Amino acid sequence: METNDSLTVILISGVAAMLLLFISLLLIFIFTQRKKLQFQRAMQDLQQDQQSQLLEAAVQSEETERLRIAEILHDDIGVVLSAAKLYFSSVDTHAWPQEEQKAHKKGNHLLDEAVQKIRGVSHNLHSAILQGFGLNAAIEHFMQQITGLQELTLHLKLDPEYVTSNSQQDILLYRILQELVQNIIKHAHASVIYLSSQFSGNQLEVFLQHDGRGLTQEEFEELRFQKEGLGLKNIQNRIGMLNGVLQFSYLKPLYHISIRLPKSS
Repeated sequence: METNDSLTVILISGVAAMLLLFISLLLIFIFTQRKKLQFQRAMQDLQQDQQSQLLEAAVQSEETERLRIAEILHDDIGVVLSAAKLYFSSVDTHAWPQEEQKAHKKGNHLLDEAVQKIRGVSHNLHSAILQGFGLNAAIEHFMQQITGLQELTLHLKLDPEYVTSNSQQDILLYRILQELVQNIIKHAHASVIYLSSQFSGNQLEVFLQHDGRGLTQEEFEELRFQKEGLGLKNIQNRIGMLNGVLQFSYLKPLYHISIRLPKSS
């Protein structure tokens, strides 16, 4: 009887020890997995912070280079073209043959066009209007220049409630819209563009629609990882820096692009 009791005690003790060992191993496994997940999350956060810092530095460097080029165009090339325009206009052509007068008039017109385009490119590269008058004014100015140089109908409706509060965010969004609109003109061959914005207090939404050949979300995701999709990848990187969402869709007869951004302080 005592032998049976001893065996029972040994058996129970063995089972208890095995159960305790199993629980200990399970706790060690859970603890290790938690530490592993915490480490992975910390590394992901670190990588995201580093990536964000690198992208921000790259954008800042790009803005600095844009400003430098804008100043060269305005102060150097623009001045030379304006001087050439004045000299060209001062030439008395009354005694010239008619064909030469026509050629002079055509050259004068081309100089006017060159000066206008140089001025437009310089303004687009420079963010002075954006910083001085806000995002809406900069978008309106840019779109007016686009429609002045292209056979394009533009419908613009920007929410007046949006007031610039973070210049870095607005510069990024402005460059994104420039890239998207230029892509629409260059690749989509659109004849009509609708651009609107809506501000809800803590979120800014911008909508682009056009009647050209656009992209769906699937096509965008596929193309931005290809060599020819570098511009799209840059757009997505900027959207990521702003913690925003960029979506492409097609609702007949228009292609739609929507941008949703939380408003930064």
